[in-house]
Amino acid sequence: MRRRDEADFTEFAAAALGRLRRTAYLMCGDWHRAEDAAQDALVRIYRRWDKLHRQDGLNTYAHKVVVSVVLDQARRPWRREHSTAEPGELPRPDGAGIVDDRQVVIAALAGIPAGQRACVVLRHYADLSIEETAQVLGISTGTVKSQTSRGLIQLRELLGERAAS
Repeated sequence: MRRRDEADFTEFAAAALGRLRRTAYLMCGDWHRAEDAAQDALVRIYRRWDKLHRQDGLNTYAHKVVVSVVLDQARRPWRREHSTAEPGELPRPDGAGIVDDRQVVIAALAGIPAGQRACVVLRHYADLSIEETAQVLGISTGTVKSQTSRGLIQLRELLGERAAS
């Protein structure tokens, strides 16, 4: 790789790392796994850096890679979590009401299927369009719409159960 390309990649990686890490965290709910996923994604991007068109959807490609890494991590047998919590059980806020709502939403995100979670995160957190989300996930725009809709319905149900208790 040429020195200029190295500098361009370093600049891109510095700017994208935080965003990729947050997207990965919303996908998996674990900061350590998210850090690993973001770093693995940057390694994959680095390997293809010479072939990537930097003006045409580099951020979309980066999201595609980080989502792929998170989903790959989840398939590894040593990464599977064995939770003793009941499905859909969400953390309770403290009596003072200081608990950050993000933790409740992240726990609820973990309660929906991976495909729906990916669509919801990419559409509503990463602010990708339907077309960009479809490209990232390698699915049709109709599937993005239906998975996002179903994911939001399940999130509302999980968060509604949480608010009712």
